[in-house]
This record gives sequence, structure tokens and C-alpha cells, in this order.
Amino acid sequence: MRWSWKIATVAGIPVRMHATFLLLLVWVFWSSLEEGSSLEKAALGVAFILAIFVCVVLHELGHALTGRRFGVHTRDITLLPIGGVARLDRIPKEPGQEIAIAVAGPAVNVVIAGVLLLVMHFSSRVYDLSDPRLYDRSFLAGLFKINAWLVAFNLIPAFPMDGGRVLRALLATRLDYVRATRVAANVGQGIAFLFAIVGVIGIPGWAPPNPLLLFIALFVFIGAGQESAFVQMRSVFDGVPVSRAMIRDFRALRPEDPLSRAVELLLNGHQQDFPVLGRSDRDPPLGILARSDLLKALAGGGAERTVGEFTRTCGTAEPHEPLEAVFQKMQESACPALPVVEPGRGIVGMVTLENVGEFAMVQAALGGERRGA
Repeated sequence: MRWSWKIATVAGIPVRMHATFLLLLVWVFWSSLEEGSSLEKAALGVAFILAIFVCVVLHELGHALTGRRFGVHTRDITLLPIGGVARLDRIPKEPGQEIAIAVAGPAVNVVIAGVLLLVMHFSSRVYDLSDPRLYDRSFLAGLFKINAWLVAFNLIPAFPMDGGRVLRALLATRLDYVRATRVAANVGQGIAFLFAIVGVIGIPGWAPPNPLLLFIALFVFIGAGQESAFVQMRSVFDGVPVSRAMIRDFRALRPEDPLSRAVELLLNGHQQDFPVLGRSDRDPPLGILARSDLLKALAGGGAERTVGEFTRTCGTAEPHEPLEAVFQKMQESACPALPVVEPGRGIVGMVTLENVGEFAMVQAALGGERRGA
């Protein structure tokens, strides 16, 4: 993920911190000082946020290590102001496995909450568990409350929370995976709508309006839609090789070509990204010249500079590779296109995000036509 850097490696999994997480810590510290708190109290507030995110990392490790048991690799865990994100390389289609992975995260929070409760119980001289103000004044009691809230929140049956994945897995025992995802996503977006209503008008006589619920509603609504779209696209790509979606009519550049040559090709054709060839056509391509890089170079007055100076290394694909895996590779590397190379023949095509999207739309339309026939 952009604007993030690795801060640790746990069980072989990189843990990253996003830049916005640092902004959260600064905001918490500064807000405490603005409210008249001492430096010590402000620092304690930052320490409390850090403790919460340690629990979040442990939650995500619960998902990751359970996934490892089923052969699911976790690329990394990234800390964001809204929580943690564990990037699994795939979601198992076996419902039982998905349920186990989804439940493992909240189970970790249950264990943490249980340990904190035991510590407070056996320290009754310090912690009066019957005092409702305890959870706002005590560091450990507050952390217990947060972990209990994380369990409840994550088990809401709405994507991208764990409860949504459990619901999808249960539905998948009776429905096909795409339809199960669509139903679970619709349920999640319905719950998001209720959150939005409560956020605006509250619950008369019980809870006032809460702007935070509007933020949560937006997060849930978008997450549910993205999950449904992703699974739909993955189903379209299932078993499809790159050769079926690649562009065969393309133009290539040499590293010594001036950028003006790329501008000429861009304006005279439909192509936006260009493979940059090596010494001969049979050599592996050096990379691609992306349209975004070309435009940045031109904005800096570099029309006569060479293509090689702005070539981006993105790797290559082969015609027989699964389109789903290549699409995922492009997303991870933030590359808009990949050269398709056949051993012994050199570059034989290009696969682009735009063309992949068009392929998915055509296949989805054809699928809808067949269902309606």
C-alpha cells in the first residue's frame, strides 16, 4: 500500500504503518493538549491508541495464521486510522475454511478481553468492576471495553467485517459463491443504510445522533459493494488465460526513442501504455512507458528526453497464465499494463487494466444474456 512503511515482521508477515496513522497519533496528542490536559495525560492518550492497535494487529494475525493453516498466504498487515487490514492472497471458496479464518480475528479479541477481565478481577482493590465510570478512567478497563466493542462490531453481518464473511460462507453452503456474495453484500448495504439513519436522527429517547455512524455506514456500504464486484470479476476470470484478453495490435518503443515519438503514437492510435523493447524483438521487454509517466515528463518540459528515462519495470505475463493472477499482479504493482511474452518469440501482446475491465464487462453481459435465454 502506498504511503506506508514496514515497522515490524511478525511470524514472517510484514506489519506496515500508513502515514495517516501517524496523523491520528498527532491529532490525539494535540487534541488532549488543546483541552487543557498535561503532557503526561496527552502521552497516556497516545499510549492508549497504540495499545488498541496492538490488539488490532493481534486480531489481524488471528486471521493470517489461521489462513496459513489452509495454505492462504498473507502479504502484509497495514495499520490505518480505521483499523488494520490483512491482505490475504485469496479467500478460500470452502465455506468452513472461510468461517474459520473470519472468526479467528474476533476470537483473539475475546481472549484479550478475558485476560484483562481476569487481571482486574484479581486486582479488586484497584479495579471496582461495578463502577460504570471505571471504563472511562482506567487504562486496562478502557482496553477491555474496546476489545469487547471490536468483537461486537466485527461480527456485524456486513462486509468488510468478519460477520459479513461468515454470512457469505453460510450462504455459500446452499448458493453458488457469486450469488452468496451478492446476497451478503446486499444485507451489508442494508445495515449500512440503518447506520446512516441512526447517525442522522439517532434513536429517540435512547441515543442521540452520531456522526461517527455515518462514517461507519459509508465504510460498510463501499466495502460491501467492492467485495461483490471483486467476486463477480473473479468469477468471470476463472479459468481464463491471458491470451483471451490480451491486445495483439500494439505499438512498441525503444529506450533511445524520444518522448515525442510516444506522444505521436498516443495521439494517432488507441494505445495508452507502450512496451519498451530490449536490443532485439526476441529479448524480454525492459518495461513499459505508462501514459501517466509520459504526461508527467511532458509537464516537466521533457519532450526530447528518451523513453528509457521514464520506463517503468512491471514484469511480464505469459499467454497461458491465469488472467485472475495477472490482474492481481497488476494491481499490486500499480502498473496499468504488462507485456505478454512467449518464450522464443518475444513480446506477443499487451494486457491492460482497461482491456481487462472491458473483457469482464463483455463476459458479464454474455452471462446475463445466457441466463435470460
